[in-house]
Formats: sequence, structure tokens, C-alpha cells
Amino acid sequence: MSKTGKSRAREKVDILILNADELVSLAGDNQKPRVGKQMRELGTIRNGGLAIKEGRIVAVGKSTDIAKAYRAENVISTNGKIVLPGFVDPHTHLIFAGSREDEFQMRVEGAYYMVILSSGGGILKTVKETRKASFEKLVDLSLKRLDVMLEHGTTTAEAKSGYGLTTRDELKILEVMKRLDQLHAVDVVPTFLGAHAIPLEFQSNPTDYVNLVVEDMIPKATEKGLAEYCDVFCEKGVFSLEQTRRILVAGKNYGLKPKIHADEISQLGGAELAAEIGATSAEHLLFSSDEGIKAMATKGVIAILLPAASFSLMGGRYADARKMIDFGVPIALGTDFNPSCWIENQQLVIAFACHFMRLTPAEAITATTINAAHAVDKAKEIGSLEAGKKADVVVLDVPNHKFLGYRFGVNLVDKVIKNGRLVVDREKQGETVFIREPD
Repeated sequence: MSKTGKSRAREKVDILILNADELVSLAGDNQKPRVGKQMRELGTIRNGGLAIKEGRIVAVGKSTDIAKAYRAENVISTNGKIVLPGFVDPHTHLIFAGSREDEFQMRVEGAYYMVILSSGGGILKTVKETRKASFEKLVDLSLKRLDVMLEHGTTTAEAKSGYGLTTRDELKILEVMKRLDQLHAVDVVPTFLGAHAIPLEFQSNPTDYVNLVVEDMIPKATEKGLAEYCDVFCEKGVFSLEQTRRILVAGKNYGLKPKIHADEISQLGGAELAAEIGATSAEHLLFSSDEGIKAMATKGVIAILLPAASFSLMGGRYADARKMIDFGVPIALGTDFNPSCWIENQQLVIAFACHFMRLTPAEAITATTINAAHAVDKAKEIGSLEAGKKADVVVLDVPNHKFLGYRFGVNLVDKVIKNGRLVVDREKQGETVFIREPD
């Protein structure tokens, strides 16, 4: 009540979300990703609510306080449900043609991933199919994949090139990413991964291919403004430490922030190189040494862990997330969506992380929201529910956050709001996905 005894007029907003059993805000000092015990601090508000106006969150708090201060024609009641930031997927290979189900059967029967790759399968098989696919075909395939991601609560996704392995085809894939970001509700963060494999035509002289990546692909990709990051698959039989260093340094010289596929199949020293080079993130890390993990912690390199990839490769080994947390490494989680790990669902990744890496549900939620946002340098805009940030919000039909990881194999999403617009509503058939109009 004001001093005159009259109620203060409520501000009109576009959407009110009220009565959440838990509103998981992840609010706090988001200048750096969360480490150690900070990963369990979700900033949960019981009977929480938030107000959205012009694509931004304007207030977060108790529903009673939000309802007193704001009004809206669109009021979403979330009784019996939880509200949390939209999931961020910081590691995908979104754009490709073809599939590799035959190789899945080979893995079931005991075939080793690197043997499949060295025989022209794996990445190289997908390269062959992707080179043949038109720009329009790749856009169409990728839009459908983004639909599925959005329906499962992902509102921002990093995407890597790497299934072209020629300058023309790598640029084609990066142009597809640009088009997807224009067309789809999910924001797409582009990463150049020309160093994904040595193509068949360069098998006898891989140095020539590294020269092509450094001297032609990187300059042309950056001239067109098509990528934010440069990544390399650093592994025995793929790109050596020296080759990886050369490519990432070249990328940095052209303004591309470094990422690295590190220590996935063997202990090569990728974690140490990520720290040395000042990478934003190192990814996979199944075989990383203690020294490498400690170096990453010292330099603040984010570990993007990919338990679904380990699951799909059937090697029985997962990155040691508990050790990384104990050492002070910030953890993020991604799907590693690709033709050999066909998963668009960060909810299932959370379950894998809990079951196979022994993350708590709170840690896994942090790793798929605010820490994943840091892994793509978007934490100032997304990853938590705070006034001023983008209104990227997910409503899950569960009573508390501990159901994430506990209940899996079904889609728990009830609603998704992206940039302040309701884009997924499972209560309204035929209105599940909103596709942006091109600018």
C-alpha cells in the first residue's frame, strides 16, 4: 500500500510464470563458471515465479511478490512443476547427412572405434555423405534435429563443422549454421572443426591437410564471420599435439577462441595443451592425467564431459567428473550429438552423468545450464533466471529438481519459452515448435 492508502499499479508484462514448486534460478556471481561445492548451489525458490517482458526476464522471486508487482494476459501456472533455465548444449556435431547404424552393430559386436575410422568408416563415412548433400538438404535435416532439441528443453546449442574436410564443404556447413540461427528458435553457436579427421585424399601426407586448414580454411571462415571457435580432434591417429597446437594458434590469430577434443581414446596430453593454449574448453577427457586436470583448473579451462558418447562407444569408461570437481575444474555437460551418438536430449545426458559419473542432480543441472553457458561464452545472457537476462525458460513436469537423473527415458518438458516466446507447449497439440522467420 502507498502512503495514500491506494494500491500501487502493477506493471504490465508479457508473461507471468507463477506457483512453481521449485524455481531453479542459478542466480549469483556469474562472472566465472561454478566449481566445487558451488555446483550444488541452485538458488532454488519455493513457490517461485518470474515476469517476462520484451524477451527479457524483469523479475524473479516468490510468486506472491511477483503477482503483486506485475500483471499479464498470459499467466502460466506451474503448480506441481519446476522452472529452470533453458538447457545449453555446448558440444554437438549438428550438421551432417547420412547415418551409421551399421557401425553401431559393429560396435555391439566388439569393433573398436579407431579401427572403424582407419578403414574409412566413422567420421570419414559421414564426410562422404555430407559432401554430396546440398545446402538446402543440410538445412532441412538440421532444422528437424533442432526441433527435437527444443522439445527436450535445449534453447542454445553449439554446433561444430568437420564433416566437409574441404574448404568448400567446411564453409558450406558453417553457412548452414548461420542459416539455422536465422530460422530456428534455438540459438546456434558456430565452431570451426576442419581438423576433425584426415580426409582420405590426404592420408599419405597429413601435413598438407594441416596446411590447408591453417592457410585456407581458417582465413576464409573468419573472413566471412562464420565461426566463433576453432576446435581440433587431438588424438593418436588423428591430429598430434604439435598439429593441434599449430591449428589452434592459427585460429587464435584470426580471432577464433580455442576448444579441443582431448584425451578421448588415449592419454595424449590434450588437457595439458588446453591449459597451455588458454582454451575455453577441453572436451571428452576420459584419459586425462592428473597433471592435465590440475593445469585446466589453474587456467580455468572448462571440462565439457560427454557421457552419452562414452555410452554409445561401449568402452565402459567415463571421464572422472568427481576428481575434476575435487581439483576445482568447472564442469559442463553436452550431448555430443553426432551420427555415432544420436542423442538430442540433455535430460538423458543428466541421467547418464548421475548414473555413470556420480554427479548429483544439482551438479548436473549446473553443468547443463550456467556452466554450459560459460562454455560458449554466453553466461551474461543465458544459463540462469535473473532480471535482465534472456527469457529462456523450461517448465518440467516433475515436483523437484532431484527427478532429473532419477526419472529418465521420457521427455519431462511441459513448456519451453525462448526469448520470451512460448515455443513448446505440450498441452496444445500442433503448437509445439516455433520456427523464427528469417531476418
